[in-house]
Amino acid sequence: MRLIVITGTCGAGKSTLRDSLPGMLDPERYACVDSDEVGLNWWDYAGTDREEKYGEDTLKRAAGMAAGKDLVFVSCLNPQDYFARAAAPEEITATFFIALCPPDEVIEKRLKARPEERGFTSDEIIRPHLEYNRWFRKNRGKFSLFLDNGNETVEETTRKIAAFIQTLPG
Repeated sequence: MRLIVITGTCGAGKSTLRDSLPGMLDPERYACVDSDEVGLNWWDYAGTDREEKYGEDTLKRAAGMAAGKDLVFVSCLNPQDYFARAAAPEEITATFFIALCPPDEVIEKRLKARPEERGFTSDEIIRPHLEYNRWFRKNRGKFSLFLDNGNETVEETTRKIAAFIQTLPG
């Protein structure tokens, strides 16, 4: 199973993209799973001795949901954490990271437009997400595919990602 991680900070457009991507990929070959769908909650791990296991457990559960298909995993997963800390499930034979990185102004606008219960209610809460977005931009050359999707429609970004995924080796 190949693992294709679509990552970026909150507000980058990952979940929106996840909703449109399955229609452009062969469902017999690819399973698209959002980290929100795996049924694990970060807050159950935060501040415990299992905190470092959250990413690994989430990935393991997502791989199980893929049931042998290539896994397109939509997540805020940081590549550094994946390579340095998480043990990849045995069935993963290759990993590719796709980064979504719109301009900071777009991230800020999207986060402020979210419902209040999502928690993006102040600049202090939004600031770390903008910093994470800048980390992606600064490290753009480390990703298999880096997309500034700030001025693209969901369909344009989805087409680019689907075309890229279909050219991956393996």
